[in-house]
Amino acid sequence: MMTNLFSMFDPITNFNLSLNWLSSFLGLFIIPYIYWLTPNRFIFFWNNIMITLHKEFKILLGLNKHLGGTLIFISLFSFILFNNFMGLFPYIFTSSSHLTMNLSLALSLWLSFMIYGWFNYTNHMFSHLVPQGTPGILMPFMVCIETISNLIRPGTLAIRLTANIIAGHLLLTLLGSTGPSLNFFFIYLLLIIQITLLMLETAVAIIQSYVFSILSTLYSSEIN
Repeated sequence: MMTNLFSMFDPITNFNLSLNWLSSFLGLFIIPYIYWLTPNRFIFFWNNIMITLHKEFKILLGLNKHLGGTLIFISLFSFILFNNFMGLFPYIFTSSSHLTMNLSLALSLWLSFMIYGWFNYTNHMFSHLVPQGTPGILMPFMVCIETISNLIRPGTLAIRLTANIIAGHLLLTLLGSTGPSLNFFFIYLLLIIQITLLMLETAVAIIQSYVFSILSTLYSSEIN
């Protein structure tokens, strides 16, 4: 029984272990192997999505010498999208609703970009701290502002994804908890609202995974 509204985000199971985090790998057991061996509509549909993302990420990155660089962000998109979708099923832990996981992804990507950029393109990274055309008197302030905006990037990435996933799940749980106290007419109305919100959450799952990956791509493109 749910003790409070946020208990559905508790990763601790009855065995006092964080086994709920294993939900991130449930899809590996659900997808039949025949999907990877035999061409079908699902494979063609997924390949079209991957090819479209590859073309878009390649334009943003502008990579000619680093072949395969877009695969990192395509994999990131697929991983977040999968976890967002798994959280829409009953009794499945939503790992992408936790700041621990999202901040780990964002911080590791951002830190790798910063280390690579400052070691290989030091002058280019310094030039980002002062936008072109900035008056000399404002340069110290612009350096502070650009530094702060750069440091908070992993936090904004993680909080954006976490807040959007939590908000929808809380709304669905809050409305669903009122069902036992309603009559038949309002239960039918509640079901219609719940189905509509579930469709909205499906769109949010796609959009937020795309936003996370596209912003990571933009942050990476500033290094080269």
